[in-house]
Amino acid sequence: MLRKLRSHGLVVHRGLVEMITNPQCTIATPHFPFTRSLILRPPQPPFATMTTQDHHLDGIFTQKRALRSKIKKELRSMDPLLRSNEDDAIQRLVLEAPWFKSCKRLCAYISCSALREVDTSKVLQNVLQDETTKMLYVPRVEDKNCHMRMLHISHMDDMVANSMNILEPAPVDTDGNDREDVMLADEPVDLLLLPGLAFDKTGRRLGRGGGYYDTFLSKYQELARQRNWKQPLLIALSYSVQIIEDGVIPLTPSDVFIDALVSPSGFIPITSAAQEIIP
Repeated sequence: MLRKLRSHGLVVHRGLVEMITNPQCTIATPHFPFTRSLILRPPQPPFATMTTQDHHLDGIFTQKRALRSKIKKELRSMDPLLRSNEDDAIQRLVLEAPWFKSCKRLCAYISCSALREVDTSKVLQNVLQDETTKMLYVPRVEDKNCHMRMLHISHMDDMVANSMNILEPAPVDTDGNDREDVMLADEPVDLLLLPGLAFDKTGRRLGRGGGYYDTFLSKYQELARQRNWKQPLLIALSYSVQIIEDGVIPLTPSDVFIDALVSPSGFIPITSAAQEIIP
């Protein structure tokens, strides 16, 4: 895991830029403190510095694992009727939102009830019933090295169950043609609907530990910069119990911040980009 983080390098994303340019944004910058005693020591060999960094990251990963266990326990104990009501409320808010109605191309996750993710079935059905105005890309995990693609689908029949019984798009369509990969598309997506285990109102997102979404998001943001595209909105769907106190979610350099949350209580804008889409 540590080798993967070093290979990706430091990710500077819009969430952090918002903090610098927008005084209303309170997103916290990842901070990796060094003690005075370390600073005053004579220069150390490179391997000593890496060991210090590795030790600090190990502590962050330990904190993340503990927080994941806590949130998973709370999700398991969530009343099924409450969960169903919150699913309906969240999807209704998305479907009625002007930013959703106006988007032309979007990426969205396929919810898995076993993982207790916020349901997206009604949102996906709405998009697929209206192919003339929206294009939909959904995730396909390719390997265990954080490699995930977003592929275009036209029908729910385009989905197949993977080894974990999670629906994913088949890599080719019924005619044997490769599905369009969003990273190779000629036009940008407007919106990404994201899952997660925990979130806060400064934009921090805690995933499940695989690093797939953070890796994909950082690559897509870089692609958008290279092509001079407007950055897509990163909006997470969250049950009430998944929104936690600001600053509790530990950060690593590869974590990507979100722009907004949709919870049963409503739309929660975080960045200035999210503020701009409020009617």
